[in-house]
Amino acid sequence: MRPFSYVRAKTAENACDDAAAHPGSAYLAGGTTLVDLMKIDVLKPDRLIDITKLGNTQIKDHNGGLLIGALATNSDVAHDQRVIQRYPVLSKALLSGASAQLRNMATVGGNLMQKTRCYYYRNSTMPCNRREPGSGCPAIKGYNRIHAVLGGSNSCIAVHPSDMCVALVVLDAVIHLQGIGGERVVAAEKFFLEPGNHPERD
Repeated sequence: MRPFSYVRAKTAENACDDAAAHPGSAYLAGGTTLVDLMKIDVLKPDRLIDITKLGNTQIKDHNGGLLIGALATNSDVAHDQRVIQRYPVLSKALLSGASAQLRNMATVGGNLMQKTRCYYYRNSTMPCNRREPGSGCPAIKGYNRIHAVLGGSNSCIAVHPSDMCVALVVLDAVIHLQGIGGERVVAAEKFFLEPGNHPERD
């Protein structure tokens, strides 16, 4: 792991401003993917902005559906009775992924924002257009049994690793985003980018 600075955000606005002021920052919540990728020197943020104290863990009724906070854990969402009864595909998708220990730490926001990746992305001795644009995609002619059949490109055939996100697309979910430009709402199916010629963009 490389040296990095660490700050704890006090508000969502503070977190957005801090990230904008420090390019190369990464947000830290559960850390179940971020920390792993940092340990193997695949992700190299200069600064970690800890957002765990911002609240936003709610799961509440909202306009006939549910509003799920970005910092709600995957376990809390999977075991919420309203999710189980009204959106069983979401509960089952969350329970099918990872282990109970990881689900207890992993957050909904982190699940959404995790890097699209494959075995080659995690192996820093191999080229990867997601890590280093223009270096190549060995997955196309290599080990690719679990890679994209649809939506890939000549630059990348990795798939997003989230079962939860598939369920959100099926359920026509929308994602509420907050950034330095304010707030906006994006349909889950429009949230993820196909790799095209720029697979480094998630």
